[in-house]
Amino acid sequence: MHRILGFLLVSFVLWYPLQAQKEDASIIRTYDVPQSRQGVAVDSLHFYVINNSSITKHQKSDGNLVGTWEDEDSILHHLNSGTIINGKLYVVNSNYPDFPMASSIEIFDPGTLKHIDNHSFGILNGSATWMDDYDGYMFVAFAHYTGRGSEPGKTNAWTRLVKFDRQWRQVESWVFPKELITRYESKSSSGGVILQDGKILCTGHDNFEVYLLEFPKKGYSLNWMATIPVGSYGQGIAYEIKEGKEYIYGIIKKENKVVVTKIKY
Repeated sequence: MHRILGFLLVSFVLWYPLQAQKEDASIIRTYDVPQSRQGVAVDSLHFYVINNSSITKHQKSDGNLVGTWEDEDSILHHLNSGTIINGKLYVVNSNYPDFPMASSIEIFDPGTLKHIDNHSFGILNGSATWMDDYDGYMFVAFAHYTGRGSEPGKTNAWTRLVKFDRQWRQVESWVFPKELITRYESKSSSGGVILQDGKILCTGHDNFEVYLLEFPKKGYSLNWMATIPVGSYGQGIAYEIKEGKEYIYGIIKKENKVVVTKIKY
């Protein structure tokens, strides 16, 4: 069941430099966080900031820090994004920029931030960057890059979205539209969610926008339907809906900001 989360938006905080960067994005709130490197996940009361080897938990009401986790074993070096699924925090991990590319899913208790489980893909499909659940299946984006982090003979055109069953068996996969890959420049798809209607919202790496995609009725490539301005760029995103209004949580890592944007399409 996809997450339909309610929350009360208070103390609308508008940050002028963000508006100047994307004047047509409906930014409704920003939070200052100790560090924001990779992405953000949300539940009904909290948001979780994903960093390379740490996670911080914050109250939505005021942004206060209420929990932290760090990989004291120094095993995880490039956590990418996170999402809440069935009461657990799933965080995507990769060995970027090393190759051959290897990835895993690290699972946490969002209440305590205790690490509780792991699924290793090993060397499979590319570098995992984001995941979501939809219609009883797990969907994982595996990135490729052009330049740093790329594997010999491959470019970011090899990026794909893969569908797994609950036993992590691959069912099918899709590539991203060539025009969208061009927009990613040398990077790839860094964040994404699957909506209740089966459409996809995903990010690149550096642009203040998200891309609305749909699964094709024919062929093997996702269809690019629209580009939606937001107040955060690339990296991992989270999605919420309240009373028919939709919100994207994203980060600006240079400013250590979590940004909430009301979207429409």
